[in-house]
Amino acid sequence: MRIEEGGVEIDVADARDGASDGTGDGVFFNPEQELNRDVTVAVLRAYRARDDRVESYLDAMTASGIRGVRAADEGYDVTCCDVDPDAVDLARGNLERNGLAGEVVHRNVNALLHDRNRVFDVVDLDPYGTPIPFVDAAFANTRNLVCVTATDTAPLCGAHLESGIRKYGAVPRNTDYHPEMGLRTLLSALVRTAARYDRAATPICSHVSRHYARTYLELESGARAADTRLEELGHIYHCEDCLHREAERGFHADAPDSCSICGGDRILTAGPLWLGSIRDAEFVGNVRDAITDDMGEAKRARKLLETVATELETPTHYDQHRLCKQWGRPAIGMDEFIRQLENAGFEATRAHYSGTAFKTDATIPEMRDATGEDD
Repeated sequence: MRIEEGGVEIDVADARDGASDGTGDGVFFNPEQELNRDVTVAVLRAYRARDDRVESYLDAMTASGIRGVRAADEGYDVTCCDVDPDAVDLARGNLERNGLAGEVVHRNVNALLHDRNRVFDVVDLDPYGTPIPFVDAAFANTRNLVCVTATDTAPLCGAHLESGIRKYGAVPRNTDYHPEMGLRTLLSALVRTAARYDRAATPICSHVSRHYARTYLELESGARAADTRLEELGHIYHCEDCLHREAERGFHADAPDSCSICGGDRILTAGPLWLGSIRDAEFVGNVRDAITDDMGEAKRARKLLETVATELETPTHYDQHRLCKQWGRPAIGMDEFIRQLENAGFEATRAHYSGTAFKTDATIPEMRDATGEDD
């Protein structure tokens, strides 16, 4: 079947809804990832404005070639890579169909990255499941920007704890802020991997949407810079009784024996997690401005990026419905909830993780007092 996306036309052998694992007849294509791809194109536009020397782009698991085709349409020097010969043929045909130049390689991407005389400016990893098997090669052989998608959200957020520990070298916990737990677990693993190659990886745009986490990491060479990024890692201590949480930087966890708010002793420790910013606010604003109306998910992308750019940088978000259930009171409109916190003198913003997610510098008792009467 032929589809149009972002001003290009491609043939796809198999369009599925994201529930598939990409196996079976035909080359996998996920229409549910159009928002991801629209934001990627906007990032490529904004990043070129940031550094006009950036030219080469590797679509590491190209499948239909849609990411590579769209990057080539933006003027990037594109290489598409896949281990599936049918995907290679399809990607090559889709570049030709749009009159675009690009190299298409039938090879394992790790071998390609380690065996080429060329270093790519931008490497895009969009595998099914975890990206971890590919990140060493990417960080060792990319000059400017590594783009990463992870769709294995259950291990990342702690729902499949043992799998998360094995894959990401961290202890994620399944909390009411599980989307952010997953993103910060992913960022921790990526920053630590980059540091092994004396590369500092800084998240300049990140988001969690539906069933995946996506991040764009700008690279800087040097052991000292890498050490600085590692200083942004640490642990979160989460009280299962009152939902209070505390963040502490450092590789050594020193969890409290009891909660400082309610005195409960059911404390979960998660980490090492990335506790720093998930984005460069100015850059995300530029990415939002680079979204154009010909993109199928333009409206959603602009709203998402606006929230990402403006949300507070505290390490975890809260869910208003979860808190109100804890307090035994009905939830109110999110705008009103945020306004009440601000009127009480606290910082508060929406968070992009869900429609009921928000961030604030208030403690949970302070939130309860600011947003309603005690029962």
